Amino acid sequence: MSEHRTPPPVSTMLMRGLFEENPIFRLALSLCPAVAVTTAVKNGLMLGVAVLVVQVLSSMSGSLVKHIINPKIRIPVFTLLIAIWVSAMDMILAAYFADIYQQVGLYVKLIVAFAIIISRMELFSMKHSVVPCFWDGLGMGLGFLVGLVLAGAFRELLGSGSIYGIAVLPFKPLLLVVLPAGGFFTIGLIMALFNWVDVKRGHKLPAGGGGAHG
Repeated sequence: MSEHRTPPPVSTMLMRGLFEENPIFRLALSLCPAVAVTTAVKNGLMLGVAVLVVQVLSSMSGSLVKHIINPKIRIPVFTLLIAIWVSAMDMILAAYFADIYQQVGLYVKLIVAFAIIISRMELFSMKHSVVPCFWDGLGMGLGFLVGLVLAGAFRELLGSGSIYGIAVLPFKPLLLVVLPAGGFFTIGLIMALFNWVDVKRGHKLPAGGGGAHG
């Protein structure tokens, strides 16, 4: 295995996940579950928190075992580690948040296949110690959580006239946005906003994202 590399500052790792390499709006990862659950803020919040916890714990676990696993089988081992934490989160959410879990339970189980988690284990956990992996996982997890909440708030407000289940408009302005096509439109709109902000700040637009992977 390679020696530990000097990690970036904590602030850089956090901001990278939130903005520069946001899993949804920058890397375009896990778009299908993101579209499916963001019809309401509550659903996006629950899946986002689950992904955040699994991302942090998986990144740290990957760093802990990287010296004792054969590099040739690292992907199956990483997948097993992710599955352990996903199973734990699945049981906790089912036990304590049963109502919302009925809406997003299927997608919680699918977290094991989310590309963002295993990619961070491969790209970061294999090269850094546990503490930097915590911050990297936290940044990426927060980026995914914020992305789901933003998309959920936009779609719930325009599609249902409410925020977090609380009615704020006496009508439903644009019912289309709660449909799958509206979900992709919402995410594309927020991606465009991210790009516009980067251009205004004098940054170059990022290269093509990773595609709508799982």
